[in-house]
Amino acid sequence: MKKYQGKTPEEVMKLVTIEIIERAIKLGKKKNRTIFISKTSGGKGTDVNSLNPATPEGRENLEKFLTPVRRHYTFSGLGEAEEPNSINWRKLNLPFGRRALLLFQVAVSFFLKGTPAKNKFLRWMGVHVGKGAEIMQLVWLDHFRPELIFIGENVLMGAFTRVTVHAYEGAGKFRYGLVEIGNNSKIGAGTGIGPIKIEENVRTLPGTTLSPYLAKVKSGSVVGWDPPTVKVVEKKE
Repeated sequence: MKKYQGKTPEEVMKLVTIEIIERAIKLGKKKNRTIFISKTSGGKGTDVNSLNPATPEGRENLEKFLTPVRRHYTFSGLGEAEEPNSINWRKLNLPFGRRALLLFQVAVSFFLKGTPAKNKFLRWMGVHVGKGAEIMQLVWLDHFRPELIFIGENVLMGAFTRVTVHAYEGAGKFRYGLVEIGNNSKIGAGTGIGPIKIEENVRTLPGTTLSPYLAKVKSGSVVGWDPPTVKVVEKKE
């Protein structure tokens, strides 16, 4: 979306978080639930009502809470699915119309070849794509909040790569974060990427899983995985 383009990852993260907080306050009142936001994956967190940007005190609290902006946040208190007043985490994130459009856009992008036209399509979807990037067919980019995905210049992303910015943990709790891929990085086919910062000139080997094992990959690194040991069982005579 245009309102996110041209902004830094931190600025986008702040905008997204404020939007979700505002929806959490509205839905919490409607469902008579108290929703919390945390700067970590554990802990009860802060009542979103105390961060209401519609009030002077809330705006002040919100600014303090978001200073500095974290790379990931966790929402909880939505309730289990079978509770009559539970809140669906997808609905908390985005309204239905936007969710439906993103599902369509992701489905289309999945089959597009790695051309400049595809980059334009992904930017329309909300993804930040640098000049010269090549994103191959069958690359899946998260429809949860695509604006949290930053792909640098001249990045190559191999087929079957998966990029996700969120994780649902059940019982009404989910977290989300930034994904940054630095300039001139080569992402091998089948790489799994969660919230992470990948610096410039990084190469991942095919089938690598980066998150949740790594939060940052330093410039110039080559990341792979050690295949499991195969033990041959000798047959008893």
